[in-house]
Amino acid sequence: MSTVMSVAEREEFLAGVHVGVLGVVAASGADVLAVPVWYRYEPGGDVVLVTGRDSLKARLIRAAGRFSLCAQEESEPYRYVSVQGPAVVEDDGGNLEEHRALAHRYLPPPAAEAYLAGTDFDLSQTVTIRMRPERWYSADFSKQAG
Repeated sequence: MSTVMSVAEREEFLAGVHVGVLGVVAASGADVLAVPVWYRYEPGGDVVLVTGRDSLKARLIRAAGRFSLCAQEESEPYRYVSVQGPAVVEDDGGNLEEHRALAHRYLPPPAAEAYLAGTDFDLSQTVTIRMRPERWYSADFSKQAG
């Protein structure tokens, strides 16, 4: 039996709370940067993340014009969704609402507020990055049971 997820299954999984692993080709083309990130996704929409304006992630995504993101279930039954697509780096200053949404997505309310208060940074030094998934890869190994 195929382990590939349906469109609805993969979108629901990607919309769940997982730490994503962002992958982007380095300028040399010989290496790939793979780093954990907080992200947000709503079915049919864009993958959204916030990072430092001059971070290595942002610089490499600007240069490559695209990135990939993998989200996985780290306990049985194992599942994953990986997406690839073109990226738009919004260089108009950080988006406070996106930053708040990500903090509240990954942390309980008191911890999210403490995190936001503790990240006393200049939003103008952050960027919001959006990626519209073009390619999807997925597996749900619970489908092998039977």
